[in-house]
Amino acid sequence: MAILKIARMGHPVLSRPADPVEDPTAPEVRRLIADMVETMVDAQGVGLAAPQVHVPRRVVIFYVPGDEDEDDDDDDDEAPLDDESSPQPLTVLINPEIEILGDETSTSWEGCLSVPGMTGAVSRPDRIRYRALTPEGEILDRTASGFHARVVQHECDHLDGILYPQRMTDLGQFGFNEEMERRLRQEAAAEEDEAP
Repeated sequence: MAILKIARMGHPVLSRPADPVEDPTAPEVRRLIADMVETMVDAQGVGLAAPQVHVPRRVVIFYVPGDEDEDDDDDDDEAPLDDESSPQPLTVLINPEIEILGDETSTSWEGCLSVPGMTGAVSRPDRIRYRALTPEGEILDRTASGFHARVVQHECDHLDGILYPQRMTDLGQFGFNEEMERRLRQEAAAEEDEAP
């Protein structure tokens, strides 16, 4: 396994559609996945697409961490893995396809390993269904909502040459992490001061 170099916004590999994987069980695909996992863990990300490591193939990896704000009791271990918004273990999607379920959307802050040090508010569909092949060549078919749906959509956008700033409708909500955090803190403090 190896830690791969992450392509940054502006590199041509990030702006073109990725090519389908012909054989998901091929040794080179397994090697790519192992390297992507090591790279994602090293970069402290929750998802990574093959184009981000300079490989224009339709491969995505991600996981959905548990809600850190919830109590740390053992009840969370019994949540079903197919629950749309529950934590998800490391998942590999090969040649994924997304279907939007419903008209509801929500806006939330996103960051990206290919756009380091920046964040932006992105509106995305709340609920999706995604289908893909696994590294064993089996079909994976799931529905997702909340952060789970957002991560899958963000990573699959990379396969179509789209970075999250291209999904933004208000570039006033795009900036460096530290500046945006400072701004949000100031806005929250101002709202508290105005509260009766």
